[in-house]
Amino acid sequence: MMIKPSIDQLTNGGEINRYELVIATSKVARVITDEYCAQRERAETMIRNGETDKNLATLIKGNIRDKKAVENAVQALADGEFEIVLDPVKEEDENAEEAAEEAKEETLE
Repeated sequence: MMIKPSIDQLTNGGEINRYELVIATSKVARVITDEYCAQRERAETMIRNGETDKNLATLIKGNIRDKKAVENAVQALADGEFEIVLDPVKEEDENAEEAAEEAKEETLE
């Protein structure tokens, strides 16, 4: 099964590279997993203390409970719930490297 949206849509047509997308997706998946664990822990405590007669599954949000964390993370990134923030130092280094390459090519010509 393919997860939608596509890689091209998530990378804004190449504005974000795939490595950065993978790192961002894994970080968002971790946030979603942590939220699932927190909801489950609260639900188990409520059941144990007799505060509710509902079952565990109904006390956890459906989208977190029923889908894989990565699928939720991809969808959250696509929906704009999370933003991929690029490292400004890394971008400056890449720009400096590109400028050095261009200068080197110009001197060789």
